[in-house]
Amino acid sequence: MKKVLVLGAGLVSRPLVNYLFDQKNIHVTMASRTKEKAIKIIDNHPRGQAMELDVSNQAKLDSLISDHEVIVSLLPYTYHVEVAKICIKYGCHLVTTSYVSDEMKKLHAPAQDADLLFLNEIGLDPGIDHMSAMKIIHQLQDTGKKIVSFTSYCGVLPAPEANTNPVGYKFSWSPRGVLLASRNAARYLWDGQEVNIPGEHLFQGYTFQCIPGFGYLEGYPNRDSVLYRDLYGLSDIQTLQRGTLRYMGWCEFMKKIGDMGLLSLKEIPKDRDMTFRQYISNLTGVPAETLESSLAKYLHIDTYAAVMKKLEWLGLLSTAQLPRNAHTPLDILAARMMEKLQYGPGERDMAVLHHEFIARSHEGKHRVTSTFIGYGEPQGDSAVARTVALPAAIGTILLLQGKISLRGVRIPIHPEIYTPVLQELESRGIVFREKTEKWVS
Repeated sequence: MKKVLVLGAGLVSRPLVNYLFDQKNIHVTMASRTKEKAIKIIDNHPRGQAMELDVSNQAKLDSLISDHEVIVSLLPYTYHVEVAKICIKYGCHLVTTSYVSDEMKKLHAPAQDADLLFLNEIGLDPGIDHMSAMKIIHQLQDTGKKIVSFTSYCGVLPAPEANTNPVGYKFSWSPRGVLLASRNAARYLWDGQEVNIPGEHLFQGYTFQCIPGFGYLEGYPNRDSVLYRDLYGLSDIQTLQRGTLRYMGWCEFMKKIGDMGLLSLKEIPKDRDMTFRQYISNLTGVPAETLESSLAKYLHIDTYAAVMKKLEWLGLLSTAQLPRNAHTPLDILAARMMEKLQYGPGERDMAVLHHEFIARSHEGKHRVTSTFIGYGEPQGDSAVARTVALPAAIGTILLLQGKISLRGVRIPIHPEIYTPVLQELESRGIVFREKTEKWVS
């Protein structure tokens, strides 16, 4: 019996565990700070066990890891390196869906020396984006084509029928994580020039993206795209940008949210007792008595602008009391958004991933597009849960079956990983529509 340890019982864990149970001769231990969550996901399966785990309990974490062959960490990324070090100690492979941190990179050689694979970035974004892109990159390169431009955009949004609030977004994962990502700086290549966007200007760099089979969405740059030039084997590329997709109006709204200081991580007094209206007044320095008109002037917009109406709808200008358990502007905003931007019963989310390549050969230029649009299941797994969890689960099975020879700290840009993973995803309905056409620029 093969033994897998899943650390964390969050929003994306159920499809992963269910996929592992669908395989033969695999026992799954799920360890979570809240044991009840793990019990619910294991659901009395005869090859499953739920355990309570405080990850700060080093002895218990060591003991759990030592008794398993593959560890799947769905913990916050800050815990992955500590888990990885224990994996080296006991000879366990590791799978995560998180970006590779600088600290994780330092474990590449130790993992290789221990004959272990630490497979990271095998979710949706990052994950399926890497794999679906590398499939096309290698196909184009193998036929002698030179890729001069590559853009890739991904987003998880409410399905159109569930897009029922003025903000155009609902949370299917951590609100705090979404808002923290809104602080990130961005770096990408455009027509041979490197473009750097500070975090406070992130949402000014958005563009309109036409998604085949859907329509227009906003796309804004995501983190550091330049580092993928070498990782993807695109040393001569002129344009390389990875981005995030949202419904129309999101970027302007979030830019003003940032201008108000609501993305700050600066602690505010814990003994404060004030309303949202008073808080916004204090944060921006505008009078509470004339908050709407003064705030609009502060933000350089009209009082009737959509941004003002969204702020009002969220209750950020109301006389409701601030949440007592949030002590930074970002956490206060996250708590309010979580309250207002939730999925209702039976509502679906939607995952969208769109690649566009411009490649040159002796026949001229061609554009290749690859698009995935997937929907959550009403009363079932969300689209984000399936698309994050299934690649990690498939990677785990490939490791248990000895079908991946790579070792060290890796991401799924290699054919021996992405080919079987994409094939299995396709069998489960996660399918990309590809189109190639001549391109005249």
